[in-house]
Amino acid sequence: MMRRIDRQAMALVVITLIADQLSKQLLLTYLAKAGAIVPVVDGFFRLVIVWNRGVSFGLMGDQALPPWVLSVVAIAVCIGLFIWLRRTDRPFTGWGIGLVMGGAIGNVIDRARWGAVFDFADFHIGHWHWPAFNIADSAIVVGVGLMLIDSLVGERQRAP
Repeated sequence: MMRRIDRQAMALVVITLIADQLSKQLLLTYLAKAGAIVPVVDGFFRLVIVWNRGVSFGLMGDQALPPWVLSVVAIAVCIGLFIWLRRTDRPFTGWGIGLVMGGAIGNVIDRARWGAVFDFADFHIGHWHWPAFNIADSAIVVGVGLMLIDSLVGERQRAP
C-alpha cells in the first residue's frame, strides 16, 4: 500500500525525470543548430553544451570512472533512498528523496544514452564561474537541501 508521502515522492521522481529529459533533448537539438554557446543574459547566464564524464559538477572529469560504474553507484543510492522513503513520515524528507532520485535517474539515463551527462546551464559573474549543470543536478541539490532542513528542524522539535 502506498502512503501519501510515497505517492508524492514518486510523483516528484516522474516530474523531475520528464522535465530533465525533455529539457536535455530540446536544448541539445537547439544548441546543435544555434551553436554550442548561446548567451541568454550577457555576463551572467548562457546555454552551453558540456559533456560531464565525471561525477557531480565535473569532479574527477579527467580521471572519471566508466559511466556504468557511476550509474551503478547512482542506482544503489536510489535503492537506499527508496528504503529511507518507506521508513519516513516527514514530508520534506520524502519530497527531498523524490527529487534526488529523479535527478539521479535522469543522469543515469544520460550516461546510458551518451556515455556522459549533458549539462547546459552556465552561470558566471566576472571571473567567477559555476560548473555547468542541468535540471537533474538542480533537483538533487534542492532535494538534499530539503532533507537537511528537515533534519535540522526535526532535531529542534525533538529537543526538550
